Amino acid sequence: MPAPTLFDYTDHSPYSNPGNHAGYFAELSTDPEALHRFACTAVVHYRAGGPALTEAQKADPDRRWLSSILDAAESRAPLDGPRTQAQQVAGCCRDHTLLTLGVLRTHDVPARSRIGFATYFTPGWHADHVVGERWDGSRWVRYDPELDQADFDFDVHDMPTGPASPFVTAAEAWLAIRAGTADPATFGVGPDLPEDVRGRDFVRSYVLYEVAHRHRDELLLWDLWGPQLGTRFVREAAGGQAAAWVRDAGLPGADMSDAEFDAVADELAYLLVAADAGDGEAADQLAELYREDARLHPGERVLTLSPTGHGGVTDLAAR
Repeated sequence: MPAPTLFDYTDHSPYSNPGNHAGYFAELSTDPEALHRFACTAVVHYRAGGPALTEAQKADPDRRWLSSILDAAESRAPLDGPRTQAQQVAGCCRDHTLLTLGVLRTHDVPARSRIGFATYFTPGWHADHVVGERWDGSRWVRYDPELDQADFDFDVHDMPTGPASPFVTAAEAWLAIRAGTADPATFGVGPDLPEDVRGRDFVRSYVLYEVAHRHRDELLLWDLWGPQLGTRFVREAAGGQAAAWVRDAGLPGADMSDAEFDAVADELAYLLVAADAGDGEAADQLAELYREDARLHPGERVLTLSPTGHGGVTDLAAR
């Protein structure tokens, strides 16, 4: 099975489709600074900066479909006007990026999201993060739609790439950890948060997210499937209830051992890095693995363990 083409990246995924807001998106600018302003006007980060969320906003982070994010935003204020924090949709980096993918793809600009870790939020820390990439006609240009250029000493609309860049992909981080050249204790959601949202196994899990997003399955960062379901984090989540949800739903992949998951993450990470370097054969092999192995791609159902406190099996087909 071949890797996604540039044409595929101009087509909306179920997640990036703006639905009945497509006409409005067709009028928006694809200028990087305009995309930044639009994304950060529509969505406020649910956690960064400690915003006081309204009751309506507390459930927002679980809006995985762009059409749902836009419906909520429009119900609170006109999409083309200013809005107060209370009128924004509470989300995260994944949602800021998804908004820009929706605009770019509406304008037939190939665009995709990338999963990894940013070094530019907290010194010495690799914060889990989602950024975007757009095709400029000759190469993929990486950008962070959350960032204000005035606050950073690198081009936030054309970020350097590679292991030494400000944003390290999940694959690059995993391979560095496996090689002993990166400290896994410096990767995760936050240095002061519980161990289940930082460290080696957390990075390994993000390799699976990176593969999914590369293939236009832009799931939430708390949707879990495949080998993620057999991790200690899931076994202990919700007082042990999460493991029962997985078992009762018959979700595949939960029986994969840690050693098997390590080996799978190794292979996926090597293929991701090779594909980024322009190896078309590696990109095709990655796509085939992802699509053919039911444990590696989300099916119609995933386990959701949300920071909002919501937990359970989500039916993606039912929307």
